[in-house]
Amino acid sequence: MTFFLNKLRAGKFLPLLTLGLFASPVATADVGSRIWATGGVTTIEGSAGGGLVPWAMLGSYADDEEWGGTLALGRAEVDDYTLSVAGAGLNWNNRVEVTVARQTLDLDSLAFALKDGFALEQDELNQDIFGLKVRLAGDVLYSPWGQWSAGVQHKRQRDFTVPNAIGARDDSGTDVYVSGSKVFFAAVFGRNLLVNATVRGTRANQGGLLGFGGDRNNGYEAMAEGSVGVFINRQWLLGAEYRQKPDNLSFAREDDWWDVFIAWVPDRRLAVTAAFVNLGDVATLKDQQGVYLSLQGSF
Repeated sequence: MTFFLNKLRAGKFLPLLTLGLFASPVATADVGSRIWATGGVTTIEGSAGGGLVPWAMLGSYADDEEWGGTLALGRAEVDDYTLSVAGAGLNWNNRVEVTVARQTLDLDSLAFALKDGFALEQDELNQDIFGLKVRLAGDVLYSPWGQWSAGVQHKRQRDFTVPNAIGARDDSGTDVYVSGSKVFFAAVFGRNLLVNATVRGTRANQGGLLGFGGDRNNGYEAMAEGSVGVFINRQWLLGAEYRQKPDNLSFAREDDWWDVFIAWVPDRRLAVTAAFVNLGDVATLKDQQGVYLSLQGSF
């Protein structure tokens, strides 16, 4: 006992005390043994992260020698579009994450005017996304340089009519990315700070919903993405994200995306995320802003 008291006075255990903002009172084995909220939430593309940007962390609470998984539903409603997302993921040994997601973009009676004057009407666009993420090194909490992961997202259009009509080159494509995430203890008014940076190689138009490549550019470009969040307490995370986009189509300019979000983690099995999103101009329709809501279950 004297040994532990001396270590505490010397500050040796202060990092463990700081982790109290994350730790669950009881670590239930059926949802994994990692620290509270370290799996992030589910992005619109199915991988673990924020709403728009993948993070280096892997989904669920699975740690070494454990399996874990997530199920998620999300919906974004902006001025002229509605995006629905359903996704699922598996985490093996906190080393490999495998995900799948289906995106459905309701066009809300939008008619795409083609160059020859013909109006092409379609109710929705659908895209499937298959993801793989591998933790390369580090730990988001304990490593001085944070955690680093690499991932791929293979995206496939289910109906290429509209993207083909507006000049997209392909109905499928693969994004590759590298992410680094780090939690800084007591960094903002005594609160823990999460910082994430991602570099993505992509040729996707509007994340792939409008196909891949175009008449202006058909090659891969490196895009920067970032997230920052402050843990108000163990259950609440307030933050913002920014995602740079390529501009491949003459048909319509493509703007970068950003959001401001709040995530609530009332239980290790549940996470709720709400956000204000700004997608800029999308397929000739200006200044698309709205709200996003996501529910995630972990097992």
